Amino acid sequence: MNRRLVIVYITGLLIGVSYGLHGPLLPIFAKDVIGASYAELGIIGFANFIPYMFFPLFVGIFLNKFNNGHLLSIGVIINSASVYLLSIAQSVPEIMGFRVMTGVAHAFFWPPCEAIISNVSKGKTRVRNIATFTGFFTTGFMIGPLIGSILLDSFDMTYRVIFEIAAYVLIASLVSSLVLSKNRPTVKHETFSLSSLKEIAKFPQVILMLIYCTASFGVILSIYPAFLSDRSMTVIDIEILFFIFGISRILTLAVAGKLAKRTSTTLIIATFAIAIGLGLSFYVDTIVEFAVSLVLLGFGFSIFFPLTLEIILSKTRPEISGTMIGAYETTFGIGWAIGPIIAGLISQFFGNEMPYLIFFVLGIGVAILSISQRRLLEPKSCLLYTSPSPRDGLLSRMPSSA
Repeated sequence: MNRRLVIVYITGLLIGVSYGLHGPLLPIFAKDVIGASYAELGIIGFANFIPYMFFPLFVGIFLNKFNNGHLLSIGVIINSASVYLLSIAQSVPEIMGFRVMTGVAHAFFWPPCEAIISNVSKGKTRVRNIATFTGFFTTGFMIGPLIGSILLDSFDMTYRVIFEIAAYVLIASLVSSLVLSKNRPTVKHETFSLSSLKEIAKFPQVILMLIYCTASFGVILSIYPAFLSDRSMTVIDIEILFFIFGISRILTLAVAGKLAKRTSTTLIIATFAIAIGLGLSFYVDTIVEFAVSLVLLGFGFSIFFPLTLEIILSKTRPEISGTMIGAYETTFGIGWAIGPIIAGLISQFFGNEMPYLIFFVLGIGVAILSISQRRLLEPKSCLLYTSPSPRDGLLSRMPSSA
């Protein structure tokens, strides 16, 4: 396996562990310790993701001009600082400010990693390599809550101490990101122009599905843990639920190569799964029922990333791939930003269960519309989606390693 792929996978794993450690706990910390309302939780989520609406565009330009490993290292440094600062936060505005920093860091994480993978992958292996990278990150995100539950239950640590530990894990990933800055492969790119950004507009149905998916994902990351707490789930219960969520995502990514053979069908099913998972959350109130909901959500969220990115990259000229990755991530940022603030306001004024009913209805609508536009949800060539064999690498071994 390519050495740069291995290193970027390790980087994703470490960053995933950090996110899993502090991500599910932050909404509970903000609500129960700081005293944030649901509307303020939505604003915190909005503050976290709004930089991702703009910065990926600039980072996408940088991908064509600068060392991707250096860009990734910048993101890791900013991220480490932002997570550590959460441990000393005393107010909602402070948390908002620190989450803005995290949003900037996001933009220096995903696009450089995607560019590194794209540059060292052949067409037919790209979707598998991106899925493997996402699998490593998700494995970390799955391990993080498990570690967090042990620290909370067995060592009686506070939220603030766990935030500090999460920051130290991020600092560890700086080593691997600096290694990636060496021996940069030479890739020729054309000069950036604003017309290149218009390329993303050629994928309207993909954009619609992405915005729904990422808006829903933003709700799960920013609002859902506090909602679970109000539904009588303990902090340990919530950590276990997010561990189950991670397992669902890992198993989905493990079969991404096979699912990619029927890209449009898989994406439509994933949209239905997200909608149903959110709809169940409106009705249920036990840990087992919430686990079923999160299994469906884990499947839906995980399959979107590798398949939609491959649809776009397979129809994009290689010389503007960096710009397209930036535009693609900006689409993520739009969904991530609007989802939490909409859900937060709905929770505040209409009840904390109502966002899930509304997002359920929206998801069913998006899925039905996608059925009539399914030809737009296929990559340029079906040859890109050969099923991985055991010798193809880590993705085929993901279930046992997870």
